[in-house]
Amino acid sequence: QVQLVESGGGLVQPGGSLRLSCAASGIDFRFYTLGWYRQAPGKERELVASISRDGSTNYIDSVKGRFTISRDNAKNTAYLQMNSLKPEDTAVYYCKPSPTLRDYWGQGTQVTVSS
Repeated sequence: QVQLVESGGGLVQPGGSLRLSCAASGIDFRFYTLGWYRQAPGKERELVASISRDGSTNYIDSVKGRFTISRDNAKNTAYLQMNSLKPEDTAVYYCKPSPTLRDYWGQGTQVTVSS
């Protein structure tokens, strides 16, 4: 049984930082690309950043230079370091391994950027 547990979210002022973690069980992260997604109220879920098995990373333009995705295969955990946060980063953040036969989602972690 695959379980993904995201953590590290919270309320932060604009310009602040957060580090999200995604711990997995029932699946070996070594064999998958890992993605961080977010969903803001009234909007569709979007892929924010991804890291491949060999460590190659990709980011959407709006977070380039501010967010850093990483992985620790030994801990079966993915991370998203978020700096210089903006109000438009407010969303529930999820991690997801791919490709898989079916989609696996955790409960997500809420990030709220507000003064």
